[in-house]
Amino acid sequence: MPTLTADTPPAQPKKAPPRQSFHYKVVISLYRVFAITVLYLVLGGILAYAFVMGFYAVSNSWAAPLILSAVDEKSLDFRQKLVTSQQTIEDLKVDSQKLESGIAEMKKHRSALLALEPQLQVAIERERTHNRAIGPQLAALDTEKQADNVKTRAVLKQLKEIESNINKDLASGLITKGDAATQLSALNQAENAYTDSKIAEVLLTDSVLQKNTTGTDSLDVLEKQAELRSEAAQLDVAINVADKQLQEESRQIDRLRDAIRTAKQSPYYLNAEGGKTLYFAFVPYDNQASAVAGRLVYDCYLNMFACRKVGTVNQIFAGEETAVHPIFKTNIRGFLMQMNLDHPESAKSKTVFLGRKPLLF
Repeated sequence: MPTLTADTPPAQPKKAPPRQSFHYKVVISLYRVFAITVLYLVLGGILAYAFVMGFYAVSNSWAAPLILSAVDEKSLDFRQKLVTSQQTIEDLKVDSQKLESGIAEMKKHRSALLALEPQLQVAIERERTHNRAIGPQLAALDTEKQADNVKTRAVLKQLKEIESNINKDLASGLITKGDAATQLSALNQAENAYTDSKIAEVLLTDSVLQKNTTGTDSLDVLEKQAELRSEAAQLDVAINVADKQLQEESRQIDRLRDAIRTAKQSPYYLNAEGGKTLYFAFVPYDNQASAVAGRLVYDCYLNMFACRKVGTVNQIFAGEETAVHPIFKTNIRGFLMQMNLDHPESAKSKTVFLGRKPLLF
């Protein structure tokens, strides 16, 4: 290797061939262009993303289309509850009709029982009055009958002596057997009459007892009167209970009908009814002012550009719903509205806008 001295000039660098220098410059230029392009694309993407985020952060006119199906879980559950409520109403109607018929029958029975009460009371009073009037007379007749029986008993003693005499005369041949039989028959009839008289006196004594005291017959009548009053009181209780039950069932029917009327204002009721296809959209509470029935609905490309009119707002539902923000992917609260869409494919868009185009084009 040669030694350099102070007088030796420095060696000149070797120059690259002209062709290699040109290729090198082209690669470097392309690399710079690619890097700048990528950088601007990244910056553009960041700015576009920031613009979209900012736009949806401040926009108050967007809504998220929602497709509800009659076979969705909520729709099926809603339909089941609706059918159950309607069946309950029909059952309550049948029970109410039975109660009304039962109340009418109980009132009719009660009226019949109450109509018997005055008649029974009159009969009891009439019988008491009759007993008070007849009782002393029967007692007097009973006394007379006893006196008559005493006299008849004395006469029968004399007839016994006559019977003995007849037997003696028959034995001695003073009278024939026919005459003796006739006389003895007359005596027997007198004894039978005395026996009947004693029986009549006993019966008369029994009648006197019935007329002058409260007997079992009177007690039976009083018992029937008490039973009548008790049955009427029980009917009053049953009618009162049935009336209250009927009122409660009527109130329950009214409550169920109110619930069904309220349920008819739900999108799930409209959806459960089937028929034509219905279109709904979720509106967050922040955008509530834009959700007005009759307003135009716009669908946009890229969720905000080149918008076109696709329908109108038909109905607003008051019930609260929750959903996932179509852009931020966070949970939000709001409500549902129904749309009339001229372009059904707009129901599949991420968002639609209410009232006006979001960017004036």
